[in-house]
Amino acid sequence: MTPEQAAREKSLGAIFVFSAYVLWGFLPLYFVSLAPTTPWEVVGWRILLSLVFCLALLAITRGWGRMRVILRDRRLMLWTLLAGLLIYVNWQVFLIGTLTGHVVETSLGYFINPIATVLLGVIVLKERLRTVQWVAVGIAGAAVVVIIVAVGRVPWIALALAASFATYGLVKKKIGPSVDAVSGLTLESFWLVPIAVLQLVLVGVTSGLTMGTQGAAHTTLLLLAGAVTAIPLLFFSAGARRTSLTVIGILQFVAPIMQFLTGVLILGEPMPFERWIGFALVWVAVAVFTVDSIVASRRSRTRAEAVVPDPV
Repeated sequence: MTPEQAAREKSLGAIFVFSAYVLWGFLPLYFVSLAPTTPWEVVGWRILLSLVFCLALLAITRGWGRMRVILRDRRLMLWTLLAGLLIYVNWQVFLIGTLTGHVVETSLGYFINPIATVLLGVIVLKERLRTVQWVAVGIAGAAVVVIIVAVGRVPWIALALAASFATYGLVKKKIGPSVDAVSGLTLESFWLVPIAVLQLVLVGVTSGLTMGTQGAAHTTLLLLAGAVTAIPLLFFSAGARRTSLTVIGILQFVAPIMQFLTGVLILGEPMPFERWIGFALVWVAVAVFTVDSIVASRRSRTRAEAVVPDPV
């Protein structure tokens, strides 16, 4: 690959990743439009329709060979089961937050997710943090304390989202390139089918299912839940293979910024002064973390270039 082609691929990767985060940023508006459907029904349909969508993609892309390789590996199957349970928690908590007027708190969860990921690396993988990274973790922790004091309760939605998605990322790292995006989401959705069916049955016998009862527009939007789930993930997967982790790290804040603006400007969620202070501390922590990551990446690249011998 020529340098020009490599640069084009890197730019294309950044566009794919940016597109994924923009689509994820619009998710609160999409899910709010599904009212009066409850979070439990939405997640039930989301799981089943994601499975249908991914099976269709596997058929179109002829990905059954990759799937068969994964199915023969018991270790990978267990990892996809764990990934499925974690993404279920993430989806369910996100829907509860979005459909109960806590979109701003869901954005907080994804703002602190990178820091939660780093902290998980220290706890589980015994990785060592740089001093500046510890500073970012400390500032983020102070922000959570400020928000608890200001709001009068633990922001469990934000903390659950950050913890579940950070752990999901760790599982994906363990799986590595052995499981592609479509096969992974297919298996994760497959493992969750019993949960989805149980939730839909319980909703059906209590409050009643809304699928097909709220008009054609609502039914169409609900039927799109599978595509809405899978398409951003596929964009992200295509982009992550082409661009650098530094670019991904910077762009990952597009979605929570959009979610925050949606909650405050469009949905009119309250933002008292004390909560602004908490979010300001989070943003400082994110800025410190991001700048440190960029500087460390450049230093690492410079050292790598310095040890490469000149061609003879």
